[in-house]
Amino acid sequence: MMWLSGGFVFRRGESAYHQLDPRVKLLISILMFATTLLAKAVYEMGLVIAFMLAVATVATVLRRVARTMLLTATFSAFIFIVNILVTKNLETSSLYATRFVAIVVSTSLFFITTSPDELEQVMKTFRLPRDVVFAFVTAVRFIPVMMLDTVQIMDAQKSRGLELDKGNVFRRVRNMIPILIPLVVNSVIRSGELAEAMESRAYGAVPKPTSLVEYRASTRDRLVVLASIAFFVVVAYSFYFVPPLQLP
Repeated sequence: MMWLSGGFVFRRGESAYHQLDPRVKLLISILMFATTLLAKAVYEMGLVIAFMLAVATVATVLRRVARTMLLTATFSAFIFIVNILVTKNLETSSLYATRFVAIVVSTSLFFITTSPDELEQVMKTFRLPRDVVFAFVTAVRFIPVMMLDTVQIMDAQKSRGLELDKGNVFRRVRNMIPILIPLVVNSVIRSGELAEAMESRAYGAVPKPTSLVEYRASTRDRLVVLASIAFFVVVAYSFYFVPPLQLP
């Protein structure tokens, strides 16, 4: 569980992609997301996914992106089965299934290469309400903590004789109760500690607090933005105006 979910958790890196301005990384993810919506054929979607894997290679997070794709494989297979039953079209069903994988990967690339602090600064640049920014960033910060708590609780309950992998579906669901209750209790305790920490730091005392860090785009960031937009325009034109290949 922790191995699969690690594909969505940020870890610091020294690659050139990690060192980009977080706003540039957000723009790249948005452009890749938009490209997945423009693809009209399976081979076009394959090219988009191949480009995402190339970006992941540059960012040295290819293995983690592979975890993301493995985690979404089950949902992708479900989308494929539902569409093949409804539309009876193999190509359309394959397109929707691969599009779901590409959308998740494009989002994952941003979150696994951008720290919560950078995410907070990006959201502040869009003039979003401070409480909304704080709530979202706090949720992102607590994802790895809750995953670690879940793994530890499961190991502790297994050591006490709880069998999570045996029995029918109803029994397995019932066996999850000894895991959910401690997890909820830990979350409530941690939220209380967070509230006390916010009060001790006078959160909300200043209507418009200043930020310690202000991002300024470098020459490299500007070049990456121009190259990304130009590449997106070319790909969007070829996907939207050029008819797809008719495979025999």
